[in-house]
Amino acid sequence: MDFETLRERALAFREDLLARKDKIAPTDFGWYPYDTMANIFHLDALLSGARREVFDRIAGTRVADIGAADGDFGFFLEAELGCRVDVIDNAPTNFNGLRGARRLVEELNSGVEVHEIDLDSQFRLPAEHYGAVFFLGLLYHLKNPFFALQALAERADLCFVSTRIAQVTPDGTRIQQQPVAYLLDPAETNNDATNFWIFSETGLRRLFDRTGWEVVDFITVGCREDSDPSSPDRDERAFALLRSKVAD
Repeated sequence: MDFETLRERALAFREDLLARKDKIAPTDFGWYPYDTMANIFHLDALLSGARREVFDRIAGTRVADIGAADGDFGFFLEAELGCRVDVIDNAPTNFNGLRGARRLVEELNSGVEVHEIDLDSQFRLPAEHYGAVFFLGLLYHLKNPFFALQALAERADLCFVSTRIAQVTPDGTRIQQQPVAYLLDPAETNNDATNFWIFSETGLRRLFDRTGWEVVDFITVGCREDSDPSSPDRDERAFALLRSKVAD
């Protein structure tokens, strides 16, 4: 399947799922309010050359959607690519305590498995091997991103990852070319104490290498000039497709 076809199927699935969510709107919790399926546009921009057919390789394999909110993308991978999907998130920090994902499993009569795992612990994944893991928008929320990425590299062939990065610190110190990360104050970005490490691009690429990953495709989006770790209008995101150097 070419990526253009996959993208259109993803957008159609998004509309169907939104309609289903509206129809079964729960009274005891709210759905995750942001459009996680919109990541398909970033993946469209990310993938180049032969990698635009990478989802053919993933089809039918076991995959993990980590930091999945309500698991929308995982349900799409199950429905359209026949994947066996593990939705993984930490219930105390998930928007609705993973009730949204569990409700959708029932509503869609889905085989998706929902797992409560704290990635800031010395965690183990539910399966020994994954064709791919989707690790989007989560890395900077982890206390120990090194351990998490290393653990994934040992179990997954591919990783789709995105995270916030920065070119300068809040006082203007340039860090883009340095292999570093900025540690946020609990109230510094969106008053969200779960925001921790904002890497420079160079630091992020070194982290990937040191944890057992090869960068296959890489792009940045958002503020691409003088992005910083804390300003809402200076938010830059990196998206990458990684290939494990160590997975069995």
